[in-house]
Amino acid sequence: LASQSAGITGTPDFYPLAKDVNILFDELEAVSSPCKDDDSLLHPGNLTSTSDDASRLEAGGETVPERNKLNGLYFRDGKCRIDYILVYRKSNPQIEKREVFERNIRAEGLQMEKESSLINSDIIFVKLHAPWEVLGRYAEQMNVEMYFIPLSLIDKQISRFRRWLPKKPMRLDKETLPDLEENDCYTAPFSQQRIHHFIIHNKETFFNNATRSRIVHHILQRIKYEEGKNKIGLNRLLTNGSYEAAFPLHEGSYRSKNSIRTHGAENHRHLLYECWASWGVWYKYQPLDLVRRYFGEKIGLYFAWLGWYTGMLFPAAFIGLFVFLYGVTTLDHCQVSKEVCQATDIIMCPVCDKYCPFMRLSDSCVYAKVTHLFDNGATVFFAVFMAVWATVFLEFWKRRRAVIAYDWDLIDWEEEEEEIRPQFEAKYSKKERMNPISGKPEPYQAFTDKCSRLIVSASGIFFMICVVIAAVFGIVIYRVVTVSTFAAFKWALIRNNSQVATTGTAVCINFCIIMLLNVLYEKVALLLTNLEQPRTESEWENSFTLKMFLFQFVNLNSSTFYIAFFLGRFTGHPGAYLRLINRWRLEECHPSGCLIDLCMQMGIIMVLKQTWNNFMELGYPLIQNWWTRRKVRQEHGPERKISFPQWEKDYNLQPMNAYGLFDEYLEMILQFGFTTIFVAAFPLAPLLALLNNIIEIRLDAYKFVTQWRRPLASRAKDIGIWYGILEGIGILSVITNAFVIAITSDFIPRLVYAYKYGPCAGQGEAGQKCMVGYVNASLSVFRISDFENRSEPESDGSEFSGTPLKYCRYRDYRDPPHSLVPYGYTLQFWHVLAARLAFIIVFEHLVFCIKHLISYLIPDLPKDLRDRMRREKYLIQEMMYEAELERLQKERKERKKNGKAHHNEWP
Repeated sequence: LASQSAGITGTPDFYPLAKDVNILFDELEAVSSPCKDDDSLLHPGNLTSTSDDASRLEAGGETVPERNKLNGLYFRDGKCRIDYILVYRKSNPQIEKREVFERNIRAEGLQMEKESSLINSDIIFVKLHAPWEVLGRYAEQMNVEMYFIPLSLIDKQISRFRRWLPKKPMRLDKETLPDLEENDCYTAPFSQQRIHHFIIHNKETFFNNATRSRIVHHILQRIKYEEGKNKIGLNRLLTNGSYEAAFPLHEGSYRSKNSIRTHGAENHRHLLYECWASWGVWYKYQPLDLVRRYFGEKIGLYFAWLGWYTGMLFPAAFIGLFVFLYGVTTLDHCQVSKEVCQATDIIMCPVCDKYCPFMRLSDSCVYAKVTHLFDNGATVFFAVFMAVWATVFLEFWKRRRAVIAYDWDLIDWEEEEEEIRPQFEAKYSKKERMNPISGKPEPYQAFTDKCSRLIVSASGIFFMICVVIAAVFGIVIYRVVTVSTFAAFKWALIRNNSQVATTGTAVCINFCIIMLLNVLYEKVALLLTNLEQPRTESEWENSFTLKMFLFQFVNLNSSTFYIAFFLGRFTGHPGAYLRLINRWRLEECHPSGCLIDLCMQMGIIMVLKQTWNNFMELGYPLIQNWWTRRKVRQEHGPERKISFPQWEKDYNLQPMNAYGLFDEYLEMILQFGFTTIFVAAFPLAPLLALLNNIIEIRLDAYKFVTQWRRPLASRAKDIGIWYGILEGIGILSVITNAFVIAITSDFIPRLVYAYKYGPCAGQGEAGQKCMVGYVNASLSVFRISDFENRSEPESDGSEFSGTPLKYCRYRDYRDPPHSLVPYGYTLQFWHVLAARLAFIIVFEHLVFCIKHLISYLIPDLPKDLRDRMRREKYLIQEMMYEAELERLQKERKERKKNGKAHHNEWP
């Protein structure tokens, strides 16, 4: 294997175990290899060796150290790259803790320099650099995966075959930009004893910048700042205010005076901006490997998931648009809409007390047509399709995640044992027990204490859900009161569309309440999570995530659930209306149905919320950074131009959200719920989500590259607890869509009429000709003299026929007033109810069977990935066997040499 590797890469056939690693590196730097290091993603025009740089710059009167000092990424000597930045204020009283901490930093082998801020002399920047010896030692401890052997010849032939395929316009241009996606090497945990197996171009770039900063952060988390068993770690110093900030540096400016296509990328940040965060590449695939190299696996996985979700929205959006267009094309042939528009002789009862007038059914012609656009024959198919789509999306994401985890060396990665939260430690430091893993004593929380805190937290959650229900109740009262007000409005446009005006204003008010309660929920969720006293940061994050999702999900969807399943369902009938607190008459549906209200609710909330979220994600950081730059100009004068070093520029950027990627995931998960849960009522939801996500990807990319400090490159195997939430939403969507089709829409009543009561009854047909007379059959008759005194309208309806009306119609299946049981339910009502319940049961069982079948048929790991994993495992074992064989051969040669020497000395 070693000889094959040497034949491919050009490395020597044998390297002895290195006692001096630097000597070995000097030999390896001249070796070529197809694998990419951190700088190989940049344009070849910008890649030169140190010696080439030195000769070129010295000819121009400038040396490499001088150039490096100017860009603010190196120490004063221009040779040591800055791997991490700590920031504190001289006026901060925690001087002794910092001195002990920094003394221990030097003891670990890290190099340090300090600089004062050019803006505020009270601010001190601590620059940290990890030499190769420190990086190698901790990389081996952390099992950092590094390139050790090229891909097999078969893999290369497959890659070569793929190059023959037609170019895709969505892919980044590989002729003018480097290959950003494909890795040409297998990886293995780094080991200094087997260092000759790893492919090394340059010891300065062997560990990329994200890995270097992660190693330094790992070291800082294990350094003591005070005597005591738990006085350890950078996080505690940030919590108690000893340090104000800690972050790795961005790699220079994201802008350049020169074109990237002619002069290449100045740095990886510039490359990310041009290939990922720029609006001009909105239709291109994301360079996920480069995102991972710069920001780490955790952020890379978020953008991989977001890109996958966006890509999977394309078929859903296309089918949803097809359903909508199907409604448009069949509108002229819809018998129900025709009957509504032609029903000038059908007078409908008022929809509110006193002030609402009688109205012709034909006045609802526009709303009947709009309802048909969303509630047509293709709606049931689309609901089934979206339920299956959600399953396919999750199953194929598992496969995609597995491929990404393999490519990014996350398959066998296990998160290190987490540190105990300082708050937990301070609370329970008096009670200790032995940790079964580490064998060390640690703070312990009693079971009774934990249960009591969970009960209090659950009570707080229940109370906040009650607050949401109270807010919905307030919206219901607003709708009930306002519909009468709009019905008596002086403007004819509003008076004639009182129900639509009520729904529109109620949705806008509901959106404002949602946004206000979100702020309150965050504070309450934070309070309740801290009250629970989670032991570790991951436990705290999971608990906080569940609370915030539950709060915001209920807050966002409670009004939608009310409109979908309660509006117009429990109003009673004319002459016997059900009233709220025996005062307000409950709101009825529009004569064309309640689906139009649900569509308005979903459309307005979805558009407003996505617009607001996009503004807060990008607009708010832009304003904050602009304000910071403005203050600097005012302090130093607008005419004086100051060239700030990179650490000062990054410090003036906004820090990443305290909750990490929580807000980004929450926004998309709530959108996923909105897209799937009520999609039967609003087929255009996937299209709106797709358009938003195309913008969202570039907004988030722009924010990470230009507006935020560079976050720590953290590792993660998957998207965490969010996957379980997505599965729960997928199950809930099946149930809600079944109820929307059966209860909210008129799909079931129309089928019952077509097969049982219409012209085609008993013939097994359900075409448009079978719907003749459906509108008349779905309306009941009411005698106006039976109105309650407080419900009797002011108008007598004489404007329609010149004489006072005696009867009006309303939506329900009830007997006429002259029957044996006036206003009792008809047989058709019970048939429709039975059909609705049967449809719900059949729909749910059918869709759940399809979902489980798809989950069973789709394996979690692709076959080619399993083969690649076996191949890599085999190569790693061969490398270990070879290393052991070399060691034994070396020992054997030494024994022979020693034995021969002793033999010569024998007399």
